[in-house]
Formats: sequence, C-alpha cells, structure tokens
Amino acid sequence: QVQLVESGGGLVQPGGSLRLSCAASGLAWDIYVLGWFRQAPGKEREGVSCITSTSDVRYYADSAKGRFTISRDNAKKMLYLQMDNLRPEDTAVYYCAANLWCSATSTTYWASTKWGQGTQITVSS
Repeated sequence: QVQLVESGGGLVQPGGSLRLSCAASGLAWDIYVLGWFRQAPGKEREGVSCITSTSDVRYYADSAKGRFTISRDNAKKMLYLQMDNLRPEDTAVYYCAANLWCSATSTTYWASTKWGQGTQITVSS
C-alpha cells in the first residue's frame, strides 16, 4: 500500500523559513515524478513545484521562484521543499504527490496521482 507522509509544517512569521519533508513507502520511489501542491481555503489545489525522477527537470510556480527549492533523495525515499522568505499568501495545506506530469514550465496531476495527507503552513505575525 502506497503511503506518503508529510512533515515540517507549522506557524511561521513572514520572512521566515520552513522545510517540508515527505517520506514514502510502498512504491518504487525512484521512478516517480514527485511534487508539492498546496490548497488555501476557498481555492483550488495548485502546483507549487515538481521534480523528475533523476532531478534533471524542476518546475516552480511563479509564486515560488527564487524562494522555494525542491529536492529528492531516492535512496532514502524522501522529497523536500525548502521554503524561504515566506509570505502570508503562502498559507495553505501543502501536499506531497507522486506520479505527476512535470516539465520546466508546468505540473499537473492525474487520477492516479498518489497524495499525502497534507501539512498546514500558516504564515502570520
């Protein structure tokens, strides 16, 4: 059974940093395209960043460029999102996802995409 578990969310002040982690079990981690999505109250789920299996392609939403960094460790079956200079508009539930479309300019999910349970990030003073 596939399981993705996020950690690292919480409350942070504007300008602060957080590092999200996603641990996987039950799937061949190293062949999957992985990513992070987020969903704020009343809004649709949006792609924040994605990374291909060999880390040769990474995508960042315009809102994340220059502030967020995605990385993966296939040996440890881990996915990370380093988030710096956080803003109040980054407040959302963040989801780890496996099995996505990922290019340098976009990311999207499918019906077969695997999801974590989500972790809340609140950016507020």
